[in-house]
Amino acid sequence: MRIVACNGFGLEKEKSNSPEEFFNRSVIKYIKGGEEKTLNVLYLRYFDEMVTHWTPYPANPIFQSPKREIYIADIIALICLLKDQSLFSRKRLYINSEKELARYFENIDFHKLEQVFISIDQAKPYDIESPVDYYIQY
Repeated sequence: MRIVACNGFGLEKEKSNSPEEFFNRSVIKYIKGGEEKTLNVLYLRYFDEMVTHWTPYPANPIFQSPKREIYIADIIALICLLKDQSLFSRKRLYINSEKELARYFENIDFHKLEQVFISIDQAKPYDIESPVDYYIQY
């Protein structure tokens, strides 16, 4: 799998009665089997406050790449794809449970994730041979 881009952002209200401002979207663009794909993960914005529960980072932004600050929303789609290969066949994922999102973060090697962002922020796609390489081995 070749990672082309990872970004996250907060949704904004389009209509006065919509709940969109309570959600974030994390997007990953990648190439698998010669085909470019995109996975959009929609989740409750409140989960961003759990950054210290699921990561070794003290707050958002979680780390700095050469060109930008990386927030938890930027990494969620990547983490979901690394943990659940069935998502390769999907375009969207909605997470509304703190417990469900926490499972994706279990045993992730965050230092290796930083390498992914450093590469893609320098306009160099990042190749991931095996998602298992991004798990902490005990």
